[in-house]
Amino acid sequence: MNATKRKKLEAAGFVVGGTREFLGLTDEEMAYIEIKRALSENLQTRRKQQKLTQVQAAKLLHTSQSRVAKMESADKSVSIDLLVRANLALGASPRDLKLAF
Repeated sequence: MNATKRKKLEAAGFVVGGTREFLGLTDEEMAYIEIKRALSENLQTRRKQQKLTQVQAAKLLHTSQSRVAKMESADKSVSIDLLVRANLALGASPRDLKLAF
């Protein structure tokens, strides 16, 4: 957001902030979200680097295409455990995952 727009909104009484402030998240909750997002992005990047479609990745992961889509979008129904296992199944090393976040 540009500075002019921000000043206009603040002058009108709006509070401009980030996700943390809006949702009132703790540092731990923010870290959890960032880790989950990093794992999701890493999974999508790894799949694309291997030139796999979501359908092909789903077959390798023994799941459905819609589940892969949820994993890649960090859907709330997807656990960090599942994201870690999926990344490993697509060839990520534990070291790769450490670098993801």
